[in-house]
Amino acid sequence: MKNILKNTPMKPANTLLFRLICVALPMTGLMTSCDEKELLNPVPNIALQDAYIFDTPARVLGQVNGLYGAMKIGSLYGGRYLMLADIRGEEFINRTQNVFTGYDAWSHTVTSGSNDASSAWGTSYTAINSANLLIDGLPKHPDVVDAATAAQYVAEAKFVRAFCYFGLITRYAQPFVKDKGASPGIPLRLQGESTPANNDLARSTVAEVYAQILKDLDEAEAGLPVNYSTALLNTTRAHKNTAIAMKTRVYLTMGDYAKTVTEAKKIVSDATPFSAPTGVKHQLQQNITTVFFTDYTTTESIFSMPMTALNLVSGQNSLAYEYNLNLEYNLNPTGILGEPTWPATDVRKSAFTRVAGGLTYLKKYNQTNPTIDYVPLLRYSEVLLNYAEALAKTGDLAKSAELLKAVRLRSDATYAFPAADIATAEALVKTIWIERRIEFLGEGLRSNDLLRNMLTIPAKGSGGLSAPAIAPAQPEYIFPIPNAELSTNKLI
Repeated sequence: MKNILKNTPMKPANTLLFRLICVALPMTGLMTSCDEKELLNPVPNIALQDAYIFDTPARVLGQVNGLYGAMKIGSLYGGRYLMLADIRGEEFINRTQNVFTGYDAWSHTVTSGSNDASSAWGTSYTAINSANLLIDGLPKHPDVVDAATAAQYVAEAKFVRAFCYFGLITRYAQPFVKDKGASPGIPLRLQGESTPANNDLARSTVAEVYAQILKDLDEAEAGLPVNYSTALLNTTRAHKNTAIAMKTRVYLTMGDYAKTVTEAKKIVSDATPFSAPTGVKHQLQQNITTVFFTDYTTTESIFSMPMTALNLVSGQNSLAYEYNLNLEYNLNPTGILGEPTWPATDVRKSAFTRVAGGLTYLKKYNQTNPTIDYVPLLRYSEVLLNYAEALAKTGDLAKSAELLKAVRLRSDATYAFPAADIATAEALVKTIWIERRIEFLGEGLRSNDLLRNMLTIPAKGSGGLSAPAIAPAQPEYIFPIPNAELSTNKLI
């Protein structure tokens, strides 16, 4: 594992401790600042001090807030992870050949030494270690917070750990459906580390990593609260329905359609208008632009990374910067933009795209000065389409089509699916895949949708600025493990 905890005595405080307790706190607004004396007189030992970070309820809460702060890092779920996941697919054309804004990922030239290989690896394991430290530490300090609060905090940590492991396993390992998870996966680190002593760890199989992800999500669902006191917290911290929604993504990626249906039924009503019957009352908003332009905390947004003017991801990690400000990528005319079943009457085309210099750009992330768009990681429309695909694969075409229509007609009430597009299971699944490309354009789902179905990543571009098609058997189909891990983990 990359030495994520390495510090030098010259630094004023342990870097990870500082990050957990201080930097992440403005994200949630639950704590206002770190104690001034702690910053001026830090614990001198570079190892994390359990007795220090678990000695008050406020410090424990600081660690919980820090879990989400670790996810929000710009090179992870604050922006870059989603960007790289999308530009690997066929929807975007690179304009700048800038390796700092994803050119290696776009052109399928990522090596172990590429920034695109390392960006999500180290930050994911940092977030995972933060979760592990909390999971390990709370039971050792049972009198700091009450048992119910401790159980909730551990459940939140398990959700964060599961989410990050899912991001890693779908980027750096072969798809589960290739061989039911028998391929080599990634190191499965389940113990909090405060030193690099345990860097050496062999890779678990893909199946073992998925089993841990699902175990964490099941336990998170059991321990998480039904809801929080505000819409902001319901959107930015995990609750029961957040874990359930994530399980629909995981099971769909594994090709376990029956369990996808089982989980989706927990948070999708039997009839229209579809909504969650328990917990946070998730439902589609009448106008999708509300979700991105007006209110980031509606019940459609199940889990998002929040931004404020004083706490945001900017520059080359920002989705608004990449797509809408610096115009690093335009939409591919032969990608979903040119799909004949996506007409101009669809508000997702009229509101979320713009033309400049003869090229079309994504403006779903519309706040460019400052870049304060929330980053959506789970939306209710995904649950509906996960459910629809699983139903189509298991034979319930009528209900599948209902869910598909709910998503499409919300944005284009005049659209009528051709009968042939929903007449058979095969046709309906392909139509759902097209709908996913439209609905989640720029939200980081495209490459996983290709890989989980063992589809070739299509070629894109033309002339000197182009990228070839990548078939599932090619090594470029997945990202290589970065040099930082190879050089510090002898068992990798």
